[in-house]
Amino acid sequence: MDLDLIEPEYFTLEEFEFLNGRILHDLPVEYYSFGTPMYDDEGHIINAIIYFHGTGGNFSSFKSINTMLEENQPFDMNKYFFVILSTLGTPGSSSPSSSGLGGDYPEYGILDMVNFNKMFIEKRFNITHPLGLIGNSMGGFEAICWASVYPDTIDFLISLVSSYKVGGQNYIISKVMNDIIESDADFNNGHPRNNLEQSLILSSKAMFSYGFSRQFYMDEAIEDINASMEEFALECAQEDVLDAYYRNRASMNYDLTSIVSNVTAKTLIVAIYEDQYFPPELDAIPMHALIKDSKLVCYNSYYGHVGSAELNKISYEIEEFLSQFED
Repeated sequence: MDLDLIEPEYFTLEEFEFLNGRILHDLPVEYYSFGTPMYDDEGHIINAIIYFHGTGGNFSSFKSINTMLEENQPFDMNKYFFVILSTLGTPGSSSPSSSGLGGDYPEYGILDMVNFNKMFIEKRFNITHPLGLIGNSMGGFEAICWASVYPDTIDFLISLVSSYKVGGQNYIISKVMNDIIESDADFNNGHPRNNLEQSLILSSKAMFSYGFSRQFYMDEAIEDINASMEEFALECAQEDVLDAYYRNRASMNYDLTSIVSNVTAKTLIVAIYEDQYFPPELDAIPMHALIKDSKLVCYNSYYGHVGSAELNKISYEIEEFLSQFED
C-alpha cells in the first residue's frame, strides 16, 4: 500500500470523559480503515484489528505491517479489517493544539488514550470485540494497557518493540525533554507565549540517539550524524509544543506492573536485540514472564528500534501466531 496516497477520514465523538473527571464535547477523530469486514448476526465486525501508532505518528503510521498486507501475507487484507486512528493527543484528533484549549486541555494518561480509541471504534464501526490489537512502540503502551484493563474484549495482542512500563532510561528521556520545554521562559506555566521552536529542537535532539542501533550511529560519519540530527529535530519542531509535552507526561506515568498479568488474550511479544529504547532483557523478556499466554520473538536489526519495519524477518512466526484465529 502506498502510504503517501492515504487520505484520512474524520468522525466526531459527542462526548468524552477523562479519568480526571474532565469532560469535552465534539471531539474530532482522524482515522483510516481498510480491509474486508466480516459481520456476526448482530451486525458487529468480528475480524477487526486495531493498530496503535508510535510517538509522533498518526493514522497513516503502519509501516511496520505494510509489507504484510498483501494476499497470502500474514495480515492479508482479504482476511482482516484494520482500523488506525490518530490517538488522543495527536493533531488531527483531539489534542491541546487542535482543540484550541492549549494549556487548559485535560491532563491525560495511556488509559485515557485507550478509552478514546475504544469509544471511537464502538461508535463509528459497532466494534465491541476487536479480534486483535497491534501496538508499535508507544502504541504498544495502549495495546498492552487495553489488554490489561479490558482482558475479555480481545482475542489477541501483538506488542511491537514496546513494554509494560516506562522506567529508567525511557523515563529519563521524556523527563529531560519536558524539562527543556519547561525551562523556556516563554513556556509560561503551560501557556506558551510562542511556538517554543528552539526548545522543541533541543528536546528532540535529546532523544535522537536512541532510534537506531548503537552500531548504526558508530558507522555514521560525524558530519552525517550532525545533518541527520538537525533534520530530525527540525521535523519534530513542527509539532505543537503542548502536544509533545502532554504526550511525554502520559508516557512518563505509564506503569502496568501491577495489572499486566491480567492479560488473557494470546500474546505475541516482538523485540529487537539492538533496540536502545526497549532492550529485550529489560522490557520484552520480563513482560513475557508476566503474561501467561505469551510468545516471545526477538530478532536482530541494524536499525535498532525503527527496525520494527523489518517484520518480514519473522513473517513465519507472525503467520503461525495468527493461524490460531482463522476459522
